[in-house]
Amino acid sequence: MPMLGLGTWQNDDPATCANTIETALDAGYRHVDTAQAYGNEEYVGRGIAASDVDRDDVFLATKVWIDNLAYEDALATAERSLERLGVDYVDLLYVHWPAGAYEPEGTIRAFDELVDDGKVERIGISNFLPEQVDEAIERADAPVFANQVEMHPLLQQADLREHCAERDIELVAYSPLARGKVFETPELTEIAEKHDVSEAQVSLAWLREKGVTAIPKTTSEAHLVDNWRSLELELDDEDVAAIDAIDRTDRQVEPSFAPW
Repeated sequence: MPMLGLGTWQNDDPATCANTIETALDAGYRHVDTAQAYGNEEYVGRGIAASDVDRDDVFLATKVWIDNLAYEDALATAERSLERLGVDYVDLLYVHWPAGAYEPEGTIRAFDELVDDGKVERIGISNFLPEQVDEAIERADAPVFANQVEMHPLLQQADLREHCAERDIELVAYSPLARGKVFETPELTEIAEKHDVSEAQVSLAWLREKGVTAIPKTTSEAHLVDNWRSLELELDDEDVAAIDAIDRTDRQVEPSFAPW
């Protein structure tokens, strides 16, 4: 799984979404993340098809929404996701939230079946707390590959990072720029000025330093390029320590059905 990907939440204009995906792939991105709930799987698929990058070279992830997590619904709606995306399989399929119709036995059984049928390469979970992670592992025949959660320097998820690392589960960070709040964080600005880069690059480089895959969303070509350049940034020990010392819990995503 490439450690820098493109998130697509709120990118639901057909032309803009497809163009963003094509532009990102042309710029070097090889990891694209979408979801049933984003309403853009069809447009994401168009962008992948329009690019010069082979489908098999793109790490494509989508998520099953909470209303569709009963066994039969998960199977049926995953098939529809593949149809909308215009692909035979996805590299990673997530349970979007442990909420709604989620029931570990039935939901995970459906995901295992999709793996067995070759329609899903890896199963993932999203917004799962440590005890829910363990329950999913217990139910799954296939390895639980990743847990996608909100993570950034203002919500560092240290306990969850450790819990997943001990179980060989990748952590994927959505909202890795804290919905823009990284640009208002003095510690990040100081490091950005030191390296002559953006605060966004600092945040993404810090996540990479922690072994976490980031999927920032943008429709701006300039931001696509700026985020991509974070791969060239190497933070020193002093930088990492300064970010680690930011003692804040600024969660940006807080739906009523969240498990915390």
